[in-house]
Amino acid sequence: MNKIEKVRFAPSPTGYLHIGGARTALFNYLYAKKTGGKFLVRIEDTDLARSSKESEEVIIKDLHWLGINWDEGIEVGGENGPYRSMERINLYDKFIKKLLDEGKAYYCYCSEEEIEEQRKIQRAKNEVPKYTGKCRNLTQEQIEEYKKQGRKPVIRFKVPEGKKIVVHDQIRGDVEFDSDGIGDFIIVKSDGIPVYNFAVVVDDYLMGITTVIRGEEHLSNTPRQILIYEALGFEVPKFAHVSLILGEDRSKMSKRHGSTHVDQYRNKGYLPEAIVNFLALLGWSPEGEEEIFSLSELEKMFSIDRVTKNPAVFDINKLNYINGKYIREADISRLTDLAIPFIVKAGFITEEEAVKKRPLIERMVNATREKFDYLEQITEHVKVFFEEEIEPENEEAQAMLKLEHVKDMLLLLKEKVNSVDELSSKEVKNILKSIQKETGIKGKNLFMPIRVALSGQCHGADIYEVISILGKDKVINRINYTIENLL
Repeated sequence: MNKIEKVRFAPSPTGYLHIGGARTALFNYLYAKKTGGKFLVRIEDTDLARSSKESEEVIIKDLHWLGINWDEGIEVGGENGPYRSMERINLYDKFIKKLLDEGKAYYCYCSEEEIEEQRKIQRAKNEVPKYTGKCRNLTQEQIEEYKKQGRKPVIRFKVPEGKKIVVHDQIRGDVEFDSDGIGDFIIVKSDGIPVYNFAVVVDDYLMGITTVIRGEEHLSNTPRQILIYEALGFEVPKFAHVSLILGEDRSKMSKRHGSTHVDQYRNKGYLPEAIVNFLALLGWSPEGEEEIFSLSELEKMFSIDRVTKNPAVFDINKLNYINGKYIREADISRLTDLAIPFIVKAGFITEEEAVKKRPLIERMVNATREKFDYLEQITEHVKVFFEEEIEPENEEAQAMLKLEHVKDMLLLLKEKVNSVDELSSKEVKNILKSIQKETGIKGKNLFMPIRVALSGQCHGADIYEVISILGKDKVINRINYTIENLL
């Protein structure tokens, strides 16, 4: 009977959730859903100097925002807890003792200065720096002498010599490492805290992890972890190392490429479903040409076989395209909820006014949603509804107001607007149609000067809806201002 697949995401709470980490979490989640398995999230907080509760909270918040939820782990609980490494310290002790008792690990008393001196000598010989094994076979007398000196030892794993270590990677195929290039590595620091490479093996074993899906940067750690698995008599899980995410210049993604953390995209007004859709396509290719998928669709389609080993390029234009599509199709009430904080932040309205004018704000969002790719951009498109005085945005706009028929046409528009009780979109359409019929002016010469007079722009949202949202008073005031100051 096949074992149920179980995967995990185990972030270190030393900062925000990086885009690469979010993709790793997503691939684990999708793999679990596709295989009918379980997805676990735990926190690897052995880096005491850099770990923080705040980072942990942000990571968890971002995962939930993306819709990536888990079956077991932090917050959720389960039978394999606790789910923070530092709360599991006592669980590691028996495995450390086993390695020491069987001669597969040993205490090392070398100081940092001695280790650095060894490295300098190796570099001078053009050798790869690694631990020389100086403390492998200490006598009891030597140990006692080190203790008298007050040295606090680390524990090193005794790496077998001349061993070929093969990582059977589901994405990269077989990757071979030579144990002689590794050197005896630390598994417990001098303060008694296990290092990542040891803790992760014990945690994955005790939590029943069957497949480890993680970033390519962890591939170099894998031979060390396989050695620990074998030394403890644990079954080695399957591995799948996902490629790096590169910037558009094909260098490793960093701050110079723009936003790198999930919360930065959330704060700019990207939709979580768009981020998920985009992340899924970074290194994974669906069958067919379609690229827009909901999370539930991805759960059914995802396959580790279609994850490429080639680096994925973060294309912000593609993300904007995908996010724009989701914005166009989003429920208008939800979109308005997301847009209001940006409109308030821009100083156009207060939170109290946003509540009172909710229906009008909703119309503004709906009228302009075709024009922006993420919600932070909405302020540029809705400012036309809030500004008191409108100025032509460029030379093209100024030129439209200089056409000889503009003044008479605006006066006629003012007269017709004054004659109606309410400026509905339908009523605006009738007004402009009647102006066209009475003056013979049509097309660009009709619509563009009116748009410039009312918004300062040559192009924008549907003109009927713009005029309707502005309302009678603003339309008349702007016509008056244009005639008196701009013509």
